[in-house]
Formats: sequence, C-alpha cells, structure tokens
Amino acid sequence: MIYLQAFVDAVALGTLFALVAMGIGLVFGVIRLVNFAHGELLTAGAYALLFTKGMPIVVRIVVSLAVVVALSAVMEVIYRPLRTVSPATVLIATFAISFLLQNAALLAFGTQGENVEFLTELNKAFVVGGLRIRWITVVGLAVGGLTLAATAWVLRRTDVGLQMRAAAADVQMARLLGVPVRRVVVMAFLVAGLLAGVVTLVLAVQRPLITPTFGFQVMIPALVGVVVGGLDRLVPAALGGFAVGFATVMLSSLLPGAQRVFLNTVLFVLVITILLVKPDGLFVGRRRAVERV
Repeated sequence: MIYLQAFVDAVALGTLFALVAMGIGLVFGVIRLVNFAHGELLTAGAYALLFTKGMPIVVRIVVSLAVVVALSAVMEVIYRPLRTVSPATVLIATFAISFLLQNAALLAFGTQGENVEFLTELNKAFVVGGLRIRWITVVGLAVGGLTLAATAWVLRRTDVGLQMRAAAADVQMARLLGVPVRRVVVMAFLVAGLLAGVVTLVLAVQRPLITPTFGFQVMIPALVGVVVGGLDRLVPAALGGFAVGFATVMLSSLLPGAQRVFLNTVLFVLVITILLVKPDGLFVGRRRAVERV
C-alpha cells in the first residue's frame, strides 16, 4: 500500500516537473537559450501570493500569474541583445540573472521563510481504499494535465504554435519564410511564464513556506529532466521532467529512512548512466540527417 501511495504522489510531482521542463524547453527550442533564471519566475509568483495575503483568492491568482508572466517578458528583453553572442556568454548571463534575483529576494525578505497561506484547505486528505490522497494532489494532476494538453494543442493547432515549431527547427529558414521571429520569441517567453505561474499556484499549496530559493529548488531537477528527456525536443523534455519527478518520489519511498539523505546521489547516478547510454536524451528517437538549404 505504501508503494501505491508513493505512485500517486510521484505522478503528481512528475506532472509539475513536466510543466517546468516544458517552459525551459520551449525557450531553448526557439532561441537555444537555457534560462537558469526560470526558477526565479516561480519565486516571484510565490512572493506575489504572499503580498496579496488576505485578498480574494481570484485576485491573488490573477496577480501571481501577472507577476510571473511580466517578469518572463522582462527576461526576454534582457536576453535579447545576447542572442548573437557565444553560448558560454549567454549561459553565464542567465546564471547571473538567477543569482541576482535570488540575492535581491534575500535582501528584501531575509533568510527566514514565510507561510503564504494559500488554499490551505486543499491540503486536507480523503481516503480511498486505504490511500490518503490530498485534494491538492488531485487538483495538481488535473491542472497540470490540462495545462500540458492545452500547450500541446496551441503548439500543434495554432498559427503561433506552428511558427514556434518552425523557429525551433531552423530559425534562419523561418525568418526567410516570413515567420515573425521576434514575436515568436516573445510568445515563447510568455507561454513559459504562464506555465511557471501555474506551477507556482500548485506548489504554493503543497509547500507553503516561501523562501528566496523557492523556485530554484524546483528548477534544478526539472532542468536535469530536460537534459535526460532531450534538450532540443519539447515533448521529450517534458517527459524527462516527468520522469525525474516520478523517480524522485519513488526512490524516496524505496530507500530506508536513514538512507534518504543519499536520494539526490542515487538520482544523479541514474541520470549519468542514462546519458552515457543515450546522450541525445532518453525519449529522443534516432536522429535522421536533414539537409538544410
């Protein structure tokens, strides 16, 4: 029964990690930029919930989502001049933005976390066949699944999604064919911000203690999932994020209590083993050579 309970929790966490991984993969797919500051979007949304404590729930949700999407748009403006520089420079710049925002939050709010008190009633559990399932687990699965499905629909069934996929395949060719690349890049950042905002709302219920590293702690394993799944493919990236989230919970349930301190060690050993066997990504099929004109 304990493993069935862990399975339910693993699927819920995996869904959230998949959303974070999809946001990271979406931006990377369009402009080949790994945004290490993506986790700070979650932190900003969480602090927005903290500042709106006492306001109606709808207002808090709208403000949090607006703050996250707005910060994502600001990041796009900051990164815009860096698109023509070397990948190493961009990588350092995203690290710098991440730690700048973390330290700004540290100076503003201190090291002590604060309770966001957001939809606390969803942490109550109900019992099904001996399983204790929190309502937030059900809500997280529903919201995460619908968000993933909606994002996939946008990418496959809308003009903006088609343009994003074209830019991800070959940005220069997409530009020659008349795709408004600048608008596509902005939309990629906005969609990534919206995905981060959804994750923030669910995590704020599950982990109500808000600290300056609130989002960074989620971004790192999700980024690992992106690499495991396939960095330059959106669906494999999301599947990789899900796999890492799922494995985190299942390994935690399998390890003895005293050995759980080594959870990250075991997880990263598995990740390294996977990358040694399939360096292109666990969910990426065999690549076919494509001649670009």
